[in-house]
Amino acid sequence: MYSPELTDLATSLTQLVAKSTATAIAAKVRAVKNERDTKILRNAYNEIVNQLLSEREEALQIAQAYKSELEKVVISDEDIRHLHNTVSRILEIIERHQLSEASRFGPEQVEKVKEQVKSYEQIKELISVDTLRTMQLLGFNYKAAIGAPLTLLLQRLILSKMPQQPAFKDVLTSDLVEVLKNKVAFENFKEMTSMG
Repeated sequence: MYSPELTDLATSLTQLVAKSTATAIAAKVRAVKNERDTKILRNAYNEIVNQLLSEREEALQIAQAYKSELEKVVISDEDIRHLHNTVSRILEIIERHQLSEASRFGPEQVEKVKEQVKSYEQIKELISVDTLRTMQLLGFNYKAAIGAPLTLLLQRLILSKMPQQPAFKDVLTSDLVEVLKNKVAFENFKEMTSMG
């Protein structure tokens, strides 16, 4: 249920608490209480203070890490509304693009895309303050659940718009192989393709 990061943080915090109890510090203070040598006393107190400062720093680091992990799964109501509006606009752009592309392939393809578009509407319905807030209470990670698939969807859309490079096997014809066997032809080919 909990992420490995949170489990590690809980372990670190438990270890920190175990080694830094008030009883342990009090025992160290009592151990040097009757010491008369000021140099030994000063060193002992410096060691206690340094230990406390070190443990404080460690506790702050653990708290920062906890905060960072918590921010991954908890967002404000305002952020959820903004997320809903943004995702809605993105999905509408993708819908228009897919319908436009599908129209080139006929009505049957348009109907398939319209079915897919219905699932986009369901995604929009999931992104509401009440739904996401409840899901967060259950440990829902919206970045993984919504962000990763949306990133993949946009990546595919963008890549579909890029000109396709021919595969090397499509370029390497038997004629080209024969040309490359000839030293002069190969040198000309290198020069022409700026390989040399």
